[in-house]
Amino acid sequence: MTIAREDIAAFADGQLTGEREAEVAAAIAADPDLQREVEAHRALKARLAEHFAPIAEEPVPDALAAMFVSKPAEIVDFVAARERREAKRSLPRWSWVAGPAIAAALVLALFLPRGGAPEGYADTQLAAVLDSQLVAEQAADADTRVLLSFRDRDGDFCRAFSRDAGSGIACRDAQGWKLEARGDGARQADTDYRMAGAPNAEILARAQRMADGPALDAEAEARARADGWR
Repeated sequence: MTIAREDIAAFADGQLTGEREAEVAAAIAADPDLQREVEAHRALKARLAEHFAPIAEEPVPDALAAMFVSKPAEIVDFVAARERREAKRSLPRWSWVAGPAIAAALVLALFLPRGGAPEGYADTQLAAVLDSQLVAEQAADADTRVLLSFRDRDGDFCRAFSRDAGSGIACRDAQGWKLEARGDGARQADTDYRMAGAPNAEILARAQRMADGPALDAEAEARARADGWR
């Protein structure tokens, strides 16, 4: 009988019932690889619960709460709107030259490599954190936080991280930390009520699918760092 990853996750979470639960349980009991996947899923679930529990307990910021308060309908000042349209029409002609120049500058900023890193690899600052920072030693308010470390199915060391510029997963190869997955920024505006939890959860779920076994514990992480993550 074929057991899909969805079956493993549902079994580990206690969501299967009846005949299907019995079939999956029998298959897992007979296959050590499936047993390890169940253990890895439960370990990651426990780590996620521990990681996000403090966030769930925080009070909702006033700015976010205010968004749900009914406001009186806005009265549109049509005279002021017409004046704004006329002001736009009277912009100096040089503004039509500046527009394309600014757009070109933005394109260069987006696509030029940062920090001298090869395309598709972590920049110098991120690579320094991934090389040196252990999960157990980092500050809670660090700009870049390593969420967990693991080995993928090719035996390479990989690390899930979260930072303002974006979360992701990077795996170590001969050239450096290759970015294998990317997510949204770790911290948004205050009114977002720490919406960073959503992209972090997506990245951690991706890490679970990539991992060959559970996340590294503190001792295994320290050994990997000492060996240069190779």
